[in-house]
Amino acid sequence: QVQLVESGGGLVQAGGSLRLSCAASGRTFGRYAMGWFRQAPGKEREFVATVTGSGGSTYYADSVKGRFTISRDIVKNTVYLQMNSLKPEDTAVYYCAADYQVYPRITVAAGEYDSWGQGTQVTVSS
Repeated sequence: QVQLVESGGGLVQAGGSLRLSCAASGRTFGRYAMGWFRQAPGKEREFVATVTGSGGSTYYADSVKGRFTISRDIVKNTVYLQMNSLKPEDTAVYYCAADYQVYPRITVAAGEYDSWGQGTQVTVSS
């Protein structure tokens, strides 16, 4: 498993941008697909975006497609979530997660991820 620490959350007005970061420990970062999930009050945790270990493939939830971009820096052991055109409905605690993979694949189910960060709050005001 890897240790994950998120940062970059905060309060932003609708239409604004934020960039979340997730720093991972360990020397096998490249073997992990990385995902972002979010959980709003009273709602279940939902998939946001994922990137394969090599960074070659990404996949997004329909609700964020075209507004959010996931990327990773193998040297820095860090994955990012650039969030643009934010909406009040994006308000949630955002979690970073890691899924160890022998072969790269897109993973959207939370149950398939092995390690989770503590979460960072994103609040979008209208």
